[in-house]
Amino acid sequence: MKRVLFFLGQLNDRDVEWMLNNGTKLDLETGDRLITKGEPIDNLYIVLSGQLAVCSSSNPHESIAKLEAGEIVGEMSFLESRPPSVSVIVAKPSVVYRMSKEAINSRLKTNMEFKSNFYYALALFLSNRLRKTTDQLGYGNPEEEDIIDSNVLDGVAQAGSRFGQILNKFAEV
Repeated sequence: MKRVLFFLGQLNDRDVEWMLNNGTKLDLETGDRLITKGEPIDNLYIVLSGQLAVCSSSNPHESIAKLEAGEIVGEMSFLESRPPSVSVIVAKPSVVYRMSKEAINSRLKTNMEFKSNFYYALALFLSNRLRKTTDQLGYGNPEEEDIIDSNVLDGVAQAGSRFGQILNKFAEV
C-alpha cells in the first residue's frame, strides 16, 4: 500500500480528479493475464484489490513477486516505451484501476505541473521498489525500509485519502 501513497502524495487535487475522470475499473479473475512478457502495453495500472503474480515464464506458480492493493503496474514500460520484461498474471481475483497511456501522455504534453508531479511520483515509487529489492537480495539495510523522507511524508496522509477516493469511486472498500 505504501507505494501508491508515494505516487499519489506527489500529485495535487486536480491531478487526482483528472485521474478519477480518465481511468476505468477492470475486474480480473484468477489466471487472467494483465501483462504479457514482450507484448507492448497501452495502460498504467493501480491494484485496488486482490493479488497479481509477476512471472518471468508462463507459469504463475513461479512468480518473482506478488503485487497487492496499492501497487502500480506497467510503469517501466510506460517510462521506457519498451515491451515488458515480465508477465503479470492474476493470482487471486483482483480489481485494478486502468489509465490509458494515450490519455496520460496527452495530459503530460498539456500540463507541465502534472508532468513534473507525475514523473517525480514515479521516480519515488521506483526508488522505493529498488530499495526493497536490494534489501531482499541482502545488500540493503532492512531496518531502514520504513524510513520515509520528510518531504515525501508530508504528502502521504493526503495520499491515503486520495487512494480512498479511487477505491470509493469504484466501490472497493
